Amino acid sequence: MDIALDLGTANTRIRVENDGLIIDEPSVISYDKTTNEILAFGSEAYQMLGRTSNRIDVVFPLDSSVIAQSGLVEELVNIFLCEVCKSKVVMPRVLACIPGEITEVQKRAIVNAISSFGVRRVLLLESTKAAAFGCGLNIMSPHGTMVADMGAGSADIAVMTLGGVSVGKTIKIAGNEMDEEIIKYARRQHNLVIGKAMAKSCKEAIGTVMYENEEKTFRLKGRDSLRGLPKFVDVKASEIMEVIFDIAKNIAIAIADVLEDTPPELLSDIHTDGITITGGLAKLRGMKQLIENATNMRVNTVHNPSDCVVNGLYKAIDYIDEAEAQKNSLNPLMMVY
Repeated sequence: MDIALDLGTANTRIRVENDGLIIDEPSVISYDKTTNEILAFGSEAYQMLGRTSNRIDVVFPLDSSVIAQSGLVEELVNIFLCEVCKSKVVMPRVLACIPGEITEVQKRAIVNAISSFGVRRVLLLESTKAAAFGCGLNIMSPHGTMVADMGAGSADIAVMTLGGVSVGKTIKIAGNEMDEEIIKYARRQHNLVIGKAMAKSCKEAIGTVMYENEEKTFRLKGRDSLRGLPKFVDVKASEIMEVIFDIAKNIAIAIADVLEDTPPELLSDIHTDGITITGGLAKLRGMKQLIENATNMRVNTVHNPSDCVVNGLYKAIDYIDEAEAQKNSLNPLMMVY
């Protein structure tokens, strides 16, 4: 049994060989701080954000797709893998994604978290390679392909050819930082205290990084920071744009920086094919146009950009046997444990 595991900062997605998408849940876990008992995970735990007592903590144990709290990540991985692997008779092989710029210690932490379930083998693949496979791009040929995978915790950018990364960059500012800026803006401008879930809903509903003809509004609900009473404020899309624009601009600049370091032959291929963007931020209105303006290149979007990485991992399962046998030096899988 082979499992494709996209262990993301905001969401965990799992596909199993010969099956469709089995799990798509928030990477959230809640536990009792007194007894350390796990109370809920995934969507159920996400609903508890901001609604718990002092005894219960709700956390995202991953930060920028790397492990921030190892014990809780192991618990979360074990719970999710138990959902898809009912029998321990056959030990599965797991193919998981990692950010492009990651230390050996961070890699080992991810492997240990997955291995704690009792798997036969853990293999790793960079998220940009997985996203490319998920978009149907061929990174195994001597042809330049550029992908920017923009998620909640980080934005991974890479130019790939012959199964490897020629030029790559990871920046640790992405969707979560936008949510934090919305929280700060609500308090600073409207004396309104809101939670992460409310900020994320606002971003998804009216978030944009380009001015639009139709001005959309969203009702933020929270607590008045001065009086401590319930309060709501209607904010406009143009307000939110000013709050999150700098983060989106930094991602676009990072993409342009990678292009500057790209060899001319590969750059010519990218100019012909365009840049492909994936991840949750690919759905942010105006992001495509912003990147096109920064790079003077065509930007391609895909259907369901959030699922590209897990779908690509699923396709890359075909390379596991080669990786284990070490038959192909151009195998895209980074390492075998």
